[in-house]
Amino acid sequence: MKKRSAGRKALYVILVVYAIITVIPFLWALSSSFKTLGEIVSGSINFIPKDFTLDNYKQIFSKEPLFGRWLFNSLFIATVGTLLNLLFNSMAGYALARLSFPGKKSIFIIILAVLMIPFQVTLIPNFLILKELGWLNSYQGMIIPGAVNATFIFMMRQFFVNFPKEVEEAAAIDGLGRFGTFFRIVLPLAKPALAAQTIFVFMAFWNDFMRPLIILSDMDMFTLPLGLNSFKGQFISYWNYIMAASMVFTLPIIVLYAFFNRYFVKGIKFTGDK
Repeated sequence: MKKRSAGRKALYVILVVYAIITVIPFLWALSSSFKTLGEIVSGSINFIPKDFTLDNYKQIFSKEPLFGRWLFNSLFIATVGTLLNLLFNSMAGYALARLSFPGKKSIFIIILAVLMIPFQVTLIPNFLILKELGWLNSYQGMIIPGAVNATFIFMMRQFFVNFPKEVEEAAAIDGLGRFGTFFRIVLPLAKPALAAQTIFVFMAFWNDFMRPLIILSDMDMFTLPLGLNSFKGQFISYWNYIMAASMVFTLPIIVLYAFFNRYFVKGIKFTGDK
């Protein structure tokens, strides 16, 4: 018992140290976004700004007029792409878990095979297909190729395999069809899996740099990661502006995780009441 307690304390110490190491750079960047350039380059390591200012945030929107457009592009692409993933991945996972149809096993094997293919391998074929469709430098070119994800089809399939059939049978007795059961009963009870999928898919769209770099060419179509790259080149020594822009880039992810965290960690519990 003492060994187990000592091991748990050691684990907590390791986790606390790791958390501190992880959080310190973020706190410094957050603090620097409210500092003047002179204070940042002075070399002093202080987390509380001596001359607190909001000018950095005002400047990134005024000096770079496209910054607001980049923010909108990222939000639009990530939001629509995430919603499509939630719908299509969940429907595909449910079909593989519950329905019987010809080629079901073959499709599942193909999905597993896709998981082993690095996405970088598909960049050039995707580019050529989008070029033929005339979807380069467009929202649909950024969203449609990522509207489904083999990883989360597999995840949702595993979730629905363990989903109690009694709940669906009760819905069928009440007169619900397959679509009604899925959208009104099964999907609302899949909040933990959907929350996890939402966080990971949104982050993938939001942080994506390689795909926009290949598909987008006009600056007014840039997403934030691509736009910040050019912004950094323009203000290579203005670290106060770069830190402010980075905080704007980070904020949506923090808000998203804070909102879905309770669904993400609590799991799902089926009781007689449900």
